[in-house]
Amino acid sequence: MTIRLGRQDISLVGPVRVYICGITPYDTTHVGHAATFVWSDVAVRFLRLLGHEVRVARNITDVDDGLLRRAEADGASWRSLATQQTYRFEDDMARLGVSTPTVEPQAHNFVDEVIQLAQALLDRDQAYEVGGTVYSQHDGVHDSAGLSVDEAMVLAAERGEDPDDPSKQDPLDTVVWQGIGDDDPGPGWDSPWGRGRPGWHAECAAMALATLGPGLDLHCGDADLAYPHHAFETAHAEAATGVTPFARAWLRAGTVHLDGAKMAKSTGNLVLLDDLLGRCSPAALRLIICDRRWWDEWELVEGDIAHAEDRVRALRAAAGPGHDAAHDEVIAALSDDLDVPTALGIAEGAGGRAAEAVLTVLGLHHTEPTRRTSILPSP
Repeated sequence: MTIRLGRQDISLVGPVRVYICGITPYDTTHVGHAATFVWSDVAVRFLRLLGHEVRVARNITDVDDGLLRRAEADGASWRSLATQQTYRFEDDMARLGVSTPTVEPQAHNFVDEVIQLAQALLDRDQAYEVGGTVYSQHDGVHDSAGLSVDEAMVLAAERGEDPDDPSKQDPLDTVVWQGIGDDDPGPGWDSPWGRGRPGWHAECAAMALATLGPGLDLHCGDADLAYPHHAFETAHAEAATGVTPFARAWLRAGTVHLDGAKMAKSTGNLVLLDDLLGRCSPAALRLIICDRRWWDEWELVEGDIAHAEDRVRALRAAAGPGHDAAHDEVIAALSDDLDVPTALGIAEGAGGRAAEAVLTVLGLHHTEPTRRTSILPSP
């Protein structure tokens, strides 16, 4: 069967491989995070409704400079902080009705695979080593992301890169393996180049390759990850394996805004998922997130909650047998790159199997579970 997904027409044969960029576990889940994982879940639910076996890997990036800085500021161990925040994230996903992934690789368990990836890049002359650090050559990676050099430099500096690193052959090169000294307070592992830890993009490439193989059918993640993260993750995987494309399709959910400004930690306008679910059912929030095309930017409006609750109740009441033609129309709409607004319009008018299909794919049957109450370890 051929469907349109991630703005690509793709034919699916055998198990469908989906990789989802997960969290760096040092902060609380906000609505922007929720949108990414809800849309990823909708894609997976639809593929399963079509009868496909879907293997999902959703990673935890628990070896990260931002996490290490937060742990140091809190006076906590990095493993303790990562464990606590991973627990909270998984609790949030359960409350929101996001399906459990097939595998959930954690970066600290895949250091050997990052070392193997770094060695493969060196063997293929796609990387070089300086003072115990292995760098990947950018080799036009910004072009694949549709960026000029100047645009790439700005994004690299904003998103965790260090264009001013004097050891780089080019400012846009990126770290695959970060060498560290004996006085470094963070975690480190032995490697052929000395003690160090993985680079961010290499972690995702290694975890995806190790859990799903050298090619993905769908890669999901936040829109802000397109460059440099997804671009270098792709470059690492393709250069190391020789298999292209690394991902046949990409789904990066549109960003959420609040009062006209992009929701971001830097602007201080975050709406935390835990707070929002205190006054909104998980199903209503999922409907608010998904009542648009997945790539559209959108505004979180408090007044939309009551209307969404009413629509969920009406869909549940209307679902049932019958209306085969309307059901087929819903499947056709969702096969066109998850056209949820069209599918919703059909389902709300016809009810029956059409409404049942929309409830299933959007996860609107979900009722929030009882929250876990076990005591978390202290930092």
